[in-house]
Amino acid sequence: MMSGRRNSPVVPINEAPPADTSPYRRTVLVVDDESVIAETVAAILSKSGYAVMTAYDAPEALEIALLSPPELLITDVSLPGMSGIELAITLRRIFPDCKVLLFSGHAATAGLLAVAQRSGHTFTLLSKPVHPRELLAWVSESLGQTNSAPAWRPGTAAAAPTAKRTQSEV
Repeated sequence: MMSGRRNSPVVPINEAPPADTSPYRRTVLVVDDESVIAETVAAILSKSGYAVMTAYDAPEALEIALLSPPELLITDVSLPGMSGIELAITLRRIFPDCKVLLFSGHAATAGLLAVAQRSGHTFTLLSKPVHPRELLAWVSESLGQTNSAPAWRPGTAAAAPTAKRTQSEV
């Protein structure tokens, strides 16, 4: 195990559809200090037609976002230094139209969300691990792509979001 990194399960991506070849791809910034998780989520989204950028901490994510503003931020709540919630708030101050999905495998996240809620922000929190089909459905919903979510299995539409989540006014 790498120093400072959690050991979270990895969701397989072998059933992901081929990459979308359309000229315009929605941009998503994925942030997780566990590189395996960040890269797995990025691979799932990329194979489903999204343009994906990855970062492993908040300062790197902010630098990437300033160079190429994302339409959606997907971030782990527990990051070293600046939390994913603080990152989301900062990014929304710079890019108010950026959508945010938070994910976490820790119960302590509720306290961080409560603090953010008192500041008047709303985020969606998904519990780790998130099945790729559910992740794609949440990404599609967040980006307002109703009825156009990438199919997870060939010939079938992505399932409606069913992952455990919490809406929080942060």
